[in-house]
Amino acid sequence: MSTGNTCKSKRSCCISHHFSRAASQNPTKIALIHASGGGAHLSREFRPLTAAHAADDVSAASSSSSSSSSSSPPLYRGDCCFTYSQLLAAVDSLASRLRSLRVSTPAPRVFGIFIPPSAGYVVAVLAVIRCGEAFLPMDPSWPKARVLSIIASSNVDLVIASKFPFGVESDSKWIAESGNFRVLWFSLEAEEEGNGNENSPDLDWPCEEREQRPFCYVMYTSGSTGKPKGVCGTEQGLLNRFLWMQELYPLSGEEVLLFKTSISFIDHLQEFLSALLTACTLVIPPFNQLKQNVFSIVHFIQAYSINRLTAVPSLMRAILPSSDSRYDIGRVSLPSLKLLVLSGEMLPISLWDSLSKILPGTSILNLYGSTEVSGDCTYFDCKRLPKILESETLTSVPIGTPIVNCDVVLVGDDDLAKHGEIYVSGLCNSTGYYSDSTCMPLDQVKLLREYAKCGSANGHGDKLYFQTGDFAKRLQGGDLVFLGRKDRTIKLNGQRIALEEIEDELRGHPDVINAAVISHKVQGEISLLVAFLILEKESNDILGSHMKRWLLDKLPSAMVPNCFINAESFPTTSSGKVDYESLTSEFLKKHAQNEIGDIGNVNLLQVIKKAFCDVLMVEEVSDDDDFFMMGGTSIAAAHFSNNLGIDMRLLYQFPSPSKLCTTLFERKTSLDLDLRKDANWEMNLKEGKRNLLHPLHASYSTNMESELKLLRTRHGRNENHVVSSKRLKLNSEVTITSEGFTFVNAYPWNAASMCFSCSFSRCNKFIYKGDDGMNGVHQENRAEVPRRRKIPMQELWKVYLGSCVDASPLIVFKGPDIHLFIGSHSHEFLCVNAQSGHVQWKIQLEGRIECSAAILGDFSQVVVGCYKGKIYFIDFSSGNIYWTFETSGEVKSQPVVDTQNQLIWCGSHDHNLYALDYVNHCCVYKIPCGGSTFGSPAIDEVKGALYVASTSGRITAISMKALPFNILWMHELEVPVFGSLAISSLTGNIICCLVDGHVLAFHPSGSIIWKRKITGPIFAGACMSSALPSQVLICSRDGSVYSFEQEKGNPIWEYCVGDPITASAYINEHFCLTCGPSASSDRLVCICSSSGSIILLRVSTDTTREVDVEEFARLDLQGEVFSSPVMIGGRIFVGCRDNYVHCLAINA
Repeated sequence: MSTGNTCKSKRSCCISHHFSRAASQNPTKIALIHASGGGAHLSREFRPLTAAHAADDVSAASSSSSSSSSSSPPLYRGDCCFTYSQLLAAVDSLASRLRSLRVSTPAPRVFGIFIPPSAGYVVAVLAVIRCGEAFLPMDPSWPKARVLSIIASSNVDLVIASKFPFGVESDSKWIAESGNFRVLWFSLEAEEEGNGNENSPDLDWPCEEREQRPFCYVMYTSGSTGKPKGVCGTEQGLLNRFLWMQELYPLSGEEVLLFKTSISFIDHLQEFLSALLTACTLVIPPFNQLKQNVFSIVHFIQAYSINRLTAVPSLMRAILPSSDSRYDIGRVSLPSLKLLVLSGEMLPISLWDSLSKILPGTSILNLYGSTEVSGDCTYFDCKRLPKILESETLTSVPIGTPIVNCDVVLVGDDDLAKHGEIYVSGLCNSTGYYSDSTCMPLDQVKLLREYAKCGSANGHGDKLYFQTGDFAKRLQGGDLVFLGRKDRTIKLNGQRIALEEIEDELRGHPDVINAAVISHKVQGEISLLVAFLILEKESNDILGSHMKRWLLDKLPSAMVPNCFINAESFPTTSSGKVDYESLTSEFLKKHAQNEIGDIGNVNLLQVIKKAFCDVLMVEEVSDDDDFFMMGGTSIAAAHFSNNLGIDMRLLYQFPSPSKLCTTLFERKTSLDLDLRKDANWEMNLKEGKRNLLHPLHASYSTNMESELKLLRTRHGRNENHVVSSKRLKLNSEVTITSEGFTFVNAYPWNAASMCFSCSFSRCNKFIYKGDDGMNGVHQENRAEVPRRRKIPMQELWKVYLGSCVDASPLIVFKGPDIHLFIGSHSHEFLCVNAQSGHVQWKIQLEGRIECSAAILGDFSQVVVGCYKGKIYFIDFSSGNIYWTFETSGEVKSQPVVDTQNQLIWCGSHDHNLYALDYVNHCCVYKIPCGGSTFGSPAIDEVKGALYVASTSGRITAISMKALPFNILWMHELEVPVFGSLAISSLTGNIICCLVDGHVLAFHPSGSIIWKRKITGPIFAGACMSSALPSQVLICSRDGSVYSFEQEKGNPIWEYCVGDPITASAYINEHFCLTCGPSASSDRLVCICSSSGSIILLRVSTDTTREVDVEEFARLDLQGEVFSSPVMIGGRIFVGCRDNYVHCLAINA
């Protein structure tokens, strides 16, 4: 009989009907047991209660069922039991309460469940499903920051929590005071006291709704960037998995099952659903006891006669016979265990062989799947394995064939049907990923017909397939064998190697209990393989040459490890799998040649944990807490690494305090080496107070007049072959009155005086219509202001944008008007009259806007990207959208116009850079950048080259002279780049700022001209202008502004504004200050601190004396500022997290 037909039957329409039927037919039966652990500790001295004792020691529910048939589960002092009638009443009551609530999120509404594994958790899940909504499991053992981060990401409006989830008071009260969401306190005791909802007459069955919900749960899993992602799973996926299992391996209702999997993992759902939908009994042990003693699982199985267990292979290997006989399950009989379901990782043949001998009466299943495919999509019954091994040589147990209503195909470069990446289609596939109240579709593809023909008998060739990232091979009989994930497949000496294969061979050695293999990199290249071994006896005799000789008979020489290390045990992750990152740090601990240096009596682990708390804003962390699982972001990682003075990459590789601590004892980071190289000038920068200047006037001795003359050259290069700055000189006069600054001809705020169209944006970027040679406006207005005099600023106008304004403004002079373009987190994009603050038009885009806009070369359209991955081309005058281009990731990078090729270049979080033809509305070129692009690319139109950097640390140079474009050179800096690249108009060098505080200047040929290091992380791009010739300004999170020579990188000055800076500086090119008629001129530099302060620095340009820098004006806004400012004349434009874009002016 086909399970697919069963799914269509009336009786199998939904999970709620299944549970209701099972509970109604078995009202007095014990449905769930909260196991006490024998009062305090589980031991072999467990003694089941008699029926008489049960009535005295368990709840009324247990006493009523203690006299049932002999098939009733054993009960122990301290156990708490619930009957099916109690659970059903609680589910219906809670479902009615949830249905009556009005929640702002769209259907299906997502309810967070903040309850540990318990009867309360099970009831909450079933109630949410019953009322037709979706549940979001949140483990109370998670760090608070992670819980709140997931709630915010999912836009959860209501959280179901329990103060007494296991019969004792929990510490969950904090969640009610932590956010803008409601908390519904729930307990089974309270539900039992209610008397109005037992029959729930007003609740419709979810399966009878006209529109079926697209998903019924959101399960967060780890993402590849560290950021958790919510998978939207379907009820039909869960039900299909349950019905398939019930068809092939049925439960009769007399069995006892164990709920032991963390609610962080998808497998926990089938653990309790398979029990409660078939009227079996579910035992929930104390999870804290399982964490403290993994071997206690064996005793729970014994004590409660558990019939079915789900586990990862690593867990079973951990409790196999070892040197400690107390936990030797080989000496323990488990006659009750009839079915062992293994999933989550590769099952080695050696482990299967051990288990089959220790558990001869137990059937063993090997399942394969992931959260995206409802947990499982293929299965293999190990009873068939001996027959297969007669004709096949295997090192791991096959993952078998697809379950019913699922299709699995292998997609590879060749031999399509037998080897390749696993693609999955069918009822098992989830709907997509959840974010900001929206379910983004799963990244699926439609395969070619020949691939679909190679699929399973459940073929769904016309459907979309989910690309898993896992690889497998197909045996002659049709079973799949899992080969591993991409990230554990390496290349060594040109040969592709699966580390799992080496591990499996090592486990076949008679003296090896378990093995784990890692690859070790030296200078970025894999140079050796390291094997960790758990041996039967504590002896090193079999290591070294003996083990190598033994492996050479089984594997190619390239696959034989270079090093063997004896280990007592392997570190494991929270899911029970081997933690390879910790093994890597263990290898470094024993064998690294460098030391990080003397730390004296300082407790390094405590220092690291304190740094975790400071950056993540939490009260405490444990040794094994994951930085990114606690809510850490790339920016937080940069702060952390800067605070500790370490290479940020180490945190990504070793994200917990214990792992990082071990690693820091063994590594001397590249950052430390670079600090030594720059020791001389670093010492200068650090001397004295933070706000002191450290001018090196000998390095700043260029002839200013000749420099200015050069800067006004229109085209070409000077005799020294440097790129000249192309700027338009405009004359104007400025006077200072008692009211402040006054422009005689009102330039530039009398637009009639601007006879050409041009635009200004962050970092002194300038575009001039009709002349490719113009890249800036050098305005020589002059005002006489004595030094040490501060001038006040005032706000002229501000415009509300509905949410945070992190984007930088774009100012455009066109015709008689001056326009400002900017967007915000509210998805609004506005055109504002920059003179009056009047909104000329606004539109709503599909995602929040964090990047600056750009203007096309003909000034007909503005271009901007958003978080939904779209790049919009918008009519300049009306705000109508001409066309859009969609990337596969968030767009945070400011688009850059290539006027010569009529292209817009823009990066995305999908790790690609796109070249968009804005005339023919198409993408003509795409190049992978190795990581996400936050900063905008830089274009050298003289050389016909473009430069782009990414968060992976890769910087790429591209020739734009003719299609097809080609890569000129590439550097892997291995440190993230967040700021935009900049090109020196004097030298043609490319300035790149790394987040770890390094500033590099690349020659157009790709060689590094100079490299410097500042004390804090850098998140913004460099700023250069002819108004401060030969200088490049860098802003840092340490609160300082640094000035370097463009040509040689020598430091010129440093000034500390007192607060962190994450935005770029802007140099005012449109007027200068003097102290008297004959005095040299000074320039104003606008700095915005993250705290909301807008600061103007006065910088001297007199090359005959030391550079003088002082604060000239300051104004504090009412919100944080991450927007880079634009300053034209006496006006400053900047976005703020007070939800406004502001126009400020220097005035009295």
